[in-house]
Amino acid sequence: QVQLAESGGGLVQAGGSLRLSCSASRFTFPYYGMGWFRQSPGKEREFVAAVRWRSGSSYYADSVKGRFTISKGNVQNSVALQMNNLNVEDTAVYYCAATSRSTYGSGWSLHDTYDTWGQGTQVTVSS
Repeated sequence: QVQLAESGGGLVQAGGSLRLSCSASRFTFPYYGMGWFRQSPGKEREFVAAVRWRSGSSYYADSVKGRFTISKGNVQNSVALQMNNLNVEDTAVYYCAATSRSTYGSGWSLHDTYDTWGQGTQVTVSS
């Protein structure tokens, strides 16, 4: 069974940066892409960013465009999320997810697109 493991979360002051990483193990089928979602207390889990594996094309939620960058990691089957100019509203548990489905456009932001999810890593931004 495929497993995803996130790392890099922590506490940072507003305006600061963090870099999250997600590594996948035990791949049993080709992945079409990987993404990041986040969930704050009392809120729905929301899409943050995704990357199409073969082309490297990336997709972002409007709330993070220009501040966050998703990229394929240096380690095979890994993905990173560079988060700059963080604000208090970015505080959440961040989840990595992977999909084996051909995905286009708004499909990247849908929970059901993704087959596998990580356990999440906490990001806390203080004012």
